[in-house]
Amino acid sequence: METKEPKIKTLGELKKSGYTPRGIKDELRENLVTKLKNKEETFAGIYGYETSVIPELERAILSRHNINLLGLRGQAKTRLARLMVNLLDEWMPIVAGSEINDDPFAPLSYFAKELVEKQKDNTPISWVHRDERFAEKLATPDVTIADLIGDVDPIKAANLKLSYADERVIHFGMIPRANRCIFVINELPDLQARIQVGLFNILQEGDLQIRGFKLRFPLDIQFVFTANPEDYTNRGSIVTPLKDRIGSQILTHYPETIEIARKITAQEVRSNEGTNKSISIPVLAKDLIEQIGFEARKSEYVDIKSGISARMSISAYENLVSAAELRMLKQNKKQTIVRLGDFIGIIPALTGKMEIAYEGEQEGARFVAEYLIQMAVKSIFESMFPKILKLEKQGVKGPYHDTISWFDNLDDEFELTENMTDEEYKKQLDKIVPLDELIDKYQGGIEAGERYFLKEVVLWGLAENKKLSRIIVNEGISFGNNYNDLLKDLNK
Repeated sequence: METKEPKIKTLGELKKSGYTPRGIKDELRENLVTKLKNKEETFAGIYGYETSVIPELERAILSRHNINLLGLRGQAKTRLARLMVNLLDEWMPIVAGSEINDDPFAPLSYFAKELVEKQKDNTPISWVHRDERFAEKLATPDVTIADLIGDVDPIKAANLKLSYADERVIHFGMIPRANRCIFVINELPDLQARIQVGLFNILQEGDLQIRGFKLRFPLDIQFVFTANPEDYTNRGSIVTPLKDRIGSQILTHYPETIEIARKITAQEVRSNEGTNKSISIPVLAKDLIEQIGFEARKSEYVDIKSGISARMSISAYENLVSAAELRMLKQNKKQTIVRLGDFIGIIPALTGKMEIAYEGEQEGARFVAEYLIQMAVKSIFESMFPKILKLEKQGVKGPYHDTISWFDNLDDEFELTENMTDEEYKKQLDKIVPLDELIDKYQGGIEAGERYFLKEVVLWGLAENKKLSRIIVNEGISFGNNYNDLLKDLNK
């Protein structure tokens, strides 16, 4: 629970309160130690890193290190950095009016030094909340030393009638203004090498070098850098001397299980209470969303070096819900259930989140997206039902024989169309009696709300194993017997 801003308003009152100043790295360390002793969660809302990244990050903080988080896109690097703010003291005193969060006990700027010297214990104090002690800069090729560190301000020099030799003409950049704060530089390799060189002294010696000024300016900053391994070859690199000055490099990674990935997506998706109540989403559908990401990360059609962000699953989930919602609104219904056919609606979320490899470019982005959905369905199907053998023993009925044979007797195609109501959709699937028997035998404990989605999974799974045909038709999907479909094609 947050407390109110302290009432202390002067340096004298601050001294009497017993306040003891400490560096930000000591502050982070000591507050982390307290949390660990109290068995409190240190990085809430981060899943899958409990035994890998988080312990390494905690060790880096205990070691008072500047940190580089290295990993592919969508691996919560920036979120980890932002959560470090929770390890700071809730309120921090500064000299009132200071541009660089001057410590009242050890001021750095000319302004603060002069004020403390003149007013001593009457020096006015203001307070900064920990939420304001976080600064972030995305590294881009156009970032300059002036942006990060500072420059001489000719207008200030003219207005104050000062020479350029006076330190008061300096305009401080983002880093000095983040004194006693956490400062994050995202995508560090994108920063030009000569700009990275400008960070050397700040990280190691605490010097500020601006336009010939030689200032001993021991800034107190917790640096956190983020970088993508792909950047090292495609766009730039972290210069070796800078890398040497970063205490800990921590490797991040993607979720290792479907369950963890599903937790992350559930936490991040944007939804509203009305949609949550009106649209039923089977757990299998949520698993399938995550499985698509797993398939993409190993597909030859996708450039795995660029990574598959967790944002793809989040966007796909939102599109899936919207596909069901759109059908519900068109049919003027109050409720609906997500169907496997709705996954056609997530293709735009997939194509915009993947870097396609050469093989994928030959086929096209939409083909790759459809292929990944199909592979994900196949993986889910094979995890729940017996393996389909290419060759079966003569005279022995396999587990899918009756279901496949049911399609042999169809006079027409079996279609699941978008414009079907939920009642029509269920009635259509219920026609395949052997399908119910198959599910009862191998997934008898399936919940009622999952059953119809699972029926579609079986049909898609059989189609992916060439036991049935599956064709995307206008506003729906058609299933049939492979042999019958071939005869129809020959008779045309």
